[in-house]
Amino acid sequence: MGKQEIKSLRTKSLGIRFFRILILMSVLLAFTSGSGCLRSFEEESYYNIRDMDISADRVGAAFVDLNVTTYVEKYHGDTEKNTSLLLKAYNRESGLLEVEKKVELGTFEKGETKAVSQALSLPKTGGYELRSVLFEEKTQKGSGEIKVYNLDALPADLEDIGLEISEMDFQVRKVENGKVLIENDIYLTNEGMETSQDFRMLVKVREMDAGLLADKVWTGTGKIRPQTTVIRSVNLTMPDQYNYVVEVLIWNNDTVVKRGEDYIQLSPKIKVKDDSNTAVRKIETSDFESSEEREPIPEDEYAAEEEATPGFGMFFSAVLMCSAVLFMSRRRFR
Repeated sequence: MGKQEIKSLRTKSLGIRFFRILILMSVLLAFTSGSGCLRSFEEESYYNIRDMDISADRVGAAFVDLNVTTYVEKYHGDTEKNTSLLLKAYNRESGLLEVEKKVELGTFEKGETKAVSQALSLPKTGGYELRSVLFEEKTQKGSGEIKVYNLDALPADLEDIGLEISEMDFQVRKVENGKVLIENDIYLTNEGMETSQDFRMLVKVREMDAGLLADKVWTGTGKIRPQTTVIRSVNLTMPDQYNYVVEVLIWNNDTVVKRGEDYIQLSPKIKVKDDSNTAVRKIETSDFESSEEREPIPEDEYAAEEEATPGFGMFFSAVLMCSAVLFMSRRRFR
């Protein structure tokens, strides 16, 4: 074999070796890229919802306010991405989503645990399945759930009767001998899901500075249908040219269960000049005297007002009676 042939064989052998090395490097490169060694040096994050606690902050006649605390732990990974927690409440009977709330948690450090509290207001009926879902950016990383049963068996808080004193209006009816007769309209709203009881209501008018009681009147709330507002009116008499606090107290037997107040200023103080001095403004109360004749509804008529049943009015009843008499008369003279 000549030198030229030997040289050719050596060149061919080197080429084969180089080709094999190239293939091996390509395989190694593909493997390392697939395992993420070259793609990213960050470890993937792993989270755990360790526990969930639930408590009732407020129990009403128709709704209950729940406080749900979720304990979120990051036990692996060094990525620093924002996280969020989505709390969902499913009705256990229908399986329908009742309400959901989302809260942003920011980033976690490895080994860190956060206690996340969220408030939910739910109808006080049956039970619910509460589910917390944890997201890192848009990727779900974990979930946990807790069940609550028989919410309708929870007794309502003492002061929660479903009624709210939403507003008060005052109208001057009469000014005479230094006394003022004011009609006080009280707006009562039933925010519950059932018709309210007929509670006793005490309305007091008290002089603002001395605290002396000028007048007080007892009346009733009447039975108020759910999600409606009614007006209850009382007449209050007080000396003219004083400032007053009007207090409304709703009683359930021997306990005050709702309070509200507003103000009547017949002698208001105003700031003058540089706002450092005050002066009393003279109010001519008689200028606001109303000539409209309107008597407040007596207390014993409130219940009848709410319990009235649908039917014919007095006018239509009279028309029907007259028609019946005419019909009988025509038959008699035929």
